[in-house]
Amino acid sequence: MSARLPILGQEAPNHGCGSGTCGCSSEAPPVVEERLDTDVSRRQFFGLFGSLTAGVAAVASSGCGTKSAEAAEKASLDWEEYFKGNYQVMTDEEKRATVERLERRWELEHGSRVEISDQNAVPGVLYGYAFNISKCQGYMDCVDACVKENNLDRESGMQYIRIFEMDEGTMQLGDGDGRFYHEVPAAGHFYLGTQCFQCDNPPCTKVCPVGATWKEPDGIVVVDYDWCIGCRYCQAACPYWARRFNWQEPFVPEDEVNQEQHYLGNRLRKKGVMEKCTYCIQRTRKGRNPACAEACPTGARIFGNLLDPDSEIRWVLANKKVFRLKEDLGTEPKFWYFMD
Repeated sequence: MSARLPILGQEAPNHGCGSGTCGCSSEAPPVVEERLDTDVSRRQFFGLFGSLTAGVAAVASSGCGTKSAEAAEKASLDWEEYFKGNYQVMTDEEKRATVERLERRWELEHGSRVEISDQNAVPGVLYGYAFNISKCQGYMDCVDACVKENNLDRESGMQYIRIFEMDEGTMQLGDGDGRFYHEVPAAGHFYLGTQCFQCDNPPCTKVCPVGATWKEPDGIVVVDYDWCIGCRYCQAACPYWARRFNWQEPFVPEDEVNQEQHYLGNRLRKKGVMEKCTYCIQRTRKGRNPACAEACPTGARIFGNLLDPDSEIRWVLANKKVFRLKEDLGTEPKFWYFMD
């Protein structure tokens, strides 16, 4: 599809500037008269038109105060964000530019800085997780750490991690209590945690109609929040209840926002999109443990590189009797359970 750009020859409004009282130039604003009559693609059209629109907005607001200039800048950033590509097809330069726009938008809106990483998967790394059922006491420190680390919505009580209190002698999650509110550990029970299992054969990615979710080379299943259309097909396809939908605009108190973020991880989301555990991609791609593993007071959580023969998780897989949930489905989850 191509589009022919119109003549933009209308003079930008003056709004009473030029009197000398607001510090702007007394010269009349320029007139955009150039005809752009080259056939361009739809995306090029939006980009060119957006640049021209932003230019006219900047001229209209020049000299009229900092707030007007910032509003024009934010409008330009919003426009560019709206028409950006899917993260999977962006070049490294486009990713960096996108991150810089998001950081600048946050600064304009909140007056503070966030750092959003676009760090790619580390070569030679495939992440895996092991959960020691014998050690988990149901304390929920992992849940609290996850909520804070990943900027989860406080008003809806969203959680990526579920801890089930199970009767001894059963392994049926349907019989477990995921909403227990009493002193732990309780006699006659054990505790089993679930979250996204970062499947090697994830059914959730196959059903997304717009390619907004996929598996990264390090095994982490991610979501491009700006391309998600909120159809929730992925939620229906996931057999582990790992997907979360934002029914409302997520709320995080400004003084509790984790400012160390990743584009595909814990950056602030919006209403109407899916999100999920990403093994704390903003931490793990820097060589750190996920927040849940770091916070566990009993050492029940083990995280590491499955391709490293000397890693602790490889030792567990080689020396413990491990199992995975719903292995018969063929999803190949990279999350194992074991007991001492």
